[in-house]
Amino acid sequence: MTANNDQTKEQPTNDLSHLSDVRFDSLDLHPHLMAGIQKAGFEFCTPIQAGTLPLALRGKDVAGQAQTGTGKTAAFLLAVLHKLLTDAPVEGRKPKQIRSLILAPTRELAIQIHKDAAVLANGTDLKLGLAYGGTDYDKQRDQLAAGVDILIGTPGRVIDYFKQGVFDMKCLEVAVLDEADRMFDLGFIKDVRYMFRNMPPAEERVNMLFSATLSQKVAELAYENMNTPESVKIEADQVTADNVVQSVYYPASDEKIPLLVGLLRELRPARSMVFVNTKRVAENLERWLNANDFKCAVLSGDVPQKKRQSLLKQFQDGHLPMVVTTDVAARGLHINGVSHVFNYDLPNDAEDYVHRIGRTARAGASGTALSFACEEYAFSLPDVEKYIEMKIPMASVTNELLADSLVRPPPRERKPRGDSRGGRGGRDGGGRSGGRGRRSSGNRSR
Repeated sequence: MTANNDQTKEQPTNDLSHLSDVRFDSLDLHPHLMAGIQKAGFEFCTPIQAGTLPLALRGKDVAGQAQTGTGKTAAFLLAVLHKLLTDAPVEGRKPKQIRSLILAPTRELAIQIHKDAAVLANGTDLKLGLAYGGTDYDKQRDQLAAGVDILIGTPGRVIDYFKQGVFDMKCLEVAVLDEADRMFDLGFIKDVRYMFRNMPPAEERVNMLFSATLSQKVAELAYENMNTPESVKIEADQVTADNVVQSVYYPASDEKIPLLVGLLRELRPARSMVFVNTKRVAENLERWLNANDFKCAVLSGDVPQKKRQSLLKQFQDGHLPMVVTTDVAARGLHINGVSHVFNYDLPNDAEDYVHRIGRTARAGASGTALSFACEEYAFSLPDVEKYIEMKIPMASVTNELLADSLVRPPPRERKPRGDSRGGRGGRDGGGRSGGRGRRSSGNRSR
């Protein structure tokens, strides 16, 4: 198994508190799966795996809730693969009839699940298919038309191929809905319900639903489309990961870039993520950081899919030390070694804060999350603190911390008239070149 199971050797830690006392070899998993688990050197399940796998392996439907980065993906993949390896396909099944469907809300998450599944299914004859928008339409279509056992994808592209008859679900044995709460947020629930209506009856398949929160609307979705699911909630002492050290700064808007550069110069993180709320701010910040010798790239919904995948691979492989990103990268990405997350803009949605900082401190490792509560987004802080049920410690913006002698980036090339920039505008966050004015006080109070 790889780093993407959140139990990697590449992120060493002596803290095993994120694991349960349930051993994988006690679960009677199919030998082909156990071989991969043992080869990776993993012994103990995470709590969500320990809570859901015994149920799913017995054919029970499961609705699971756990924090981000706790191994939900491996939990449902192991259950799906075990069933398909253990049970014979429906008699007379045709190649275009899939055995399992796994739906995810975003392209990045679908790609990540497929990557994890490919590792776990290595050594079996199970065929995986991937369907998501933005690229490779004919390539994906041809792959599904040739026949796959497990289809992983986003609702829009999956429904497109389904309505064309590229695949059907008459022989479906396992259905998985990942990040169900995000499906609601992104407006995909009608699509999800459409797919469920076209599956065999709920009692004729195993159903699994996973979500960061099992809200009333998610619970209703589960009970409408599942066969008396068992609810498994892994409650944490706090909403955010225990090993994330959180701090909040209160800069003026024109101090945000000097503060970020100053923190980067002081902390020198090997791998970090900077979250912003708009594409415009992301592009501006990328220019300032690169001009001041911090190699980074932008990830946003407007970046072409192939380029996004290439940048993510560079980031995962360690060739790109920093990404400036919108919330497109806040969920579903299992990237080892992210030591620092910067909320250059506080998110408008408190739940997004949890997912953002969940990109660090994974699998028992430690991490740091630093947030900027500027004039524009400070109003979000009370909602964030209410949601995470804690007061985020305040850090002082001192003169010494603000970077001096910032190099101003070259002027942005003007696009031809009428060329749409796309996305929602936002304040650039300022940034100063040359020197800076001195403060009247060395510290700023809240």
